[in-house]
Amino acid sequence: MRASVIQIAVNEDESVEARRRRVAAMVREQAGSDLVVLPELWTTGAFAYEAFGSEAEPLEGPTYEAMAKAASDVGVWLHAGSIPERDPDGPLYNTSLVFSPSGDLAAAYRKIHRFGFDKGEAVLMGAGAELVTVRLPETTLGLSTCYDLRFPELFRGLVDAGAETLVVSAGWPERRRSHWTLLAQARAVENQAFVVACGTAGTHAGVPQAGHSIVVDPWGEALARAGADEEVLTVEFDPGKVAATREQFPALKDRMLGLQPPRRP
Repeated sequence: MRASVIQIAVNEDESVEARRRRVAAMVREQAGSDLVVLPELWTTGAFAYEAFGSEAEPLEGPTYEAMAKAASDVGVWLHAGSIPERDPDGPLYNTSLVFSPSGDLAAAYRKIHRFGFDKGEAVLMGAGAELVTVRLPETTLGLSTCYDLRFPELFRGLVDAGAETLVVSAGWPERRRSHWTLLAQARAVENQAFVVACGTAGTHAGVPQAGHSIVVDPWGEALARAGADEEVLTVEFDPGKVAATREQFPALKDRMLGLQPPRRP
């Protein structure tokens, strides 16, 4: 299976519409890949809180249309990162979109854990409530977004739902880059799954981004790493390694907590 991780630079001197066109062209350049992954809130920038309201769009808005067409043009599964979604009957959401090779919407995931500690995203957006997986011919994806990476119970829930490849779409800050790499590898090891983690480059609202997107195998080994600038990270991996790892080292079978209510003494 070939995955292309597009680490987009989000800079304030480029309009949202211009970036949308540029990213669609970058997706079209990934012909031959099975899966293409984009980062979190790449249209606005994950820290550009003041733009969330003005740039919010309905689920089937301009980003949806551009990414659906790009996916169908080259026949790839496309995790199109996330957008600030405006629900006509509710708040804004940080919503990830996944398109099939025919351009149909295969899944939408509303970010569950909102970052900001009672400000920013945490107060401007609503929280999602559902775990989301997507079945590809080669593997089952489990979807997550940025701050979700700090909550291992979410990923264990995705694994229980059948996920074998955990996708993390992020706008992670440079000042906590060491956490980004550490947590991506930890989530791979503890869940015996591949992790495909795509972040942004550039600067959002004065916040330098970490970049350093990474693809990790079920043993925690980095198969590919990006640098700090915009780039496309392409890696080939064998999805069958998940089942092989879980059979060779069946740690998941020894779980004692979270599987059933505790017994009464």
